Amino acid sequence: MSEFTLSDLEKIVNARSKASPDESWTAKLVAAGQPKAAKKLGEEAIETVMAAITDDRENLTYEAADVLYHLLVVLKIAGIPLKDVMAELERRTAQSGLREKASRQS
Repeated sequence: MSEFTLSDLEKIVNARSKASPDESWTAKLVAAGQPKAAKKLGEEAIETVMAAITDDRENLTYEAADVLYHLLVVLKIAGIPLKDVMAELERRTAQSGLREKASRQS
């Protein structure tokens, strides 16, 4: 099993965001701003859903990787570190998913 983590990917996104947009897709997305990065995240999410619906496991794996990468780019642009998202996930796991969802509706 791979030792590669989302934290590793976050570090790569951070480093590549500082490169020239002519040399790095990450830097190009960051330079284009949140609307472009968020749009790309949405496109990748749709492609992931389509792969799931069609039970295309290989493409689902590929598209899921794209979603995670583009999500980290969007978070980078917004100045939200992955640790904040992980802390929110940890907070939510302190209760059942149904109870947590119900608490957001009130």
